Amino acid sequence: MGGPAPIAAVKGFRDVLPPESRLWQQLEATAAEVFARYDFQPIALPLLERAELFGRSLGEGTDVVEKEMYTFADRDETLLTLRPEATASTVRAYLASGLGAQKQPARYWYAGPMFRRERPQRGRYRQFHQFGVEAFGQAEPLVDAEVLVMLTRFLERIGVREPQLELSSLGDPA
Repeated sequence: MGGPAPIAAVKGFRDVLPPESRLWQQLEATAAEVFARYDFQPIALPLLERAELFGRSLGEGTDVVEKEMYTFADRDETLLTLRPEATASTVRAYLASGLGAQKQPARYWYAGPMFRRERPQRGRYRQFHQFGVEAFGQAEPLVDAEVLVMLTRFLERIGVREPQLELSSLGDPA
């Protein structure tokens, strides 16, 4: 007599309810404040992209492209993908919109949901939230150091005590 049973969230996805949702808003506001001090501008990116964008940027043979992307055909048979990361989308937006012709360097930050079809594990979800930054028009390694300082400031602002950064180089055993 109680009516139909509620519909559960899809496996690997979850609702972010108050008061946690308020914490997410505070986290994003802090990111916006810290990143703005380093002249990073917010960029809002679509959740859906053409699948070829990720094959081109991540590599056709990678696990993300082969096994973990949510890809489907649109009505016109165009393959679309829920974004698994945002670097490729930021580069696409930068190039396609003509932002590269504007004042350089160009610095952007983003926040939002990403999607990967991994086997759900405790604490890991198929929809996850990611912050990121991208800098264009600066070839010097100084921008990388500045991003690390900015990240440290962000972590300190959100209450991480004495953050430690560990650096490595892909392909270099040292």
